[in-house]
Amino acid sequence: MQVPLYQAKAEFFRMLGHPVRIRVLELLQDGPMPVRDLLAEIDVEASNLSQQLGVLRRSGIVVSTREGSTVTYALAGGDVAELLRAARRILTEMLVGRNALIAELNDPDPAPAPTPVRT
Repeated sequence: MQVPLYQAKAEFFRMLGHPVRIRVLELLQDGPMPVRDLLAEIDVEASNLSQQLGVLRRSGIVVSTREGSTVTYALAGGDVAELLRAARRILTEMLVGRNALIAELNDPDPAPAPTPVRT
């Protein structure tokens, strides 16, 4: 049985729905990184990072390679980096609107609303 597209999208966004996973993807935008470097950049236990990397790897959003005892992760494709940039743009737009509303609410002497003109 095929999963509807909207459900597949929801599962995809749920997979992204963890701060450690998002941080890993942000770091990998600059290129492949060994696990030890990811650990140095992300303040989590090694077991937690390993678990989150496993989720990303099983989803196919990242790939891993091993050289000796070093495991390196990389984004599976450039679309992930574009998705993260799009999320940043959307959040920026949302915050700009919110900041304008907060500024208006904090204004102690708001300008009166214009009086409607009757004809």
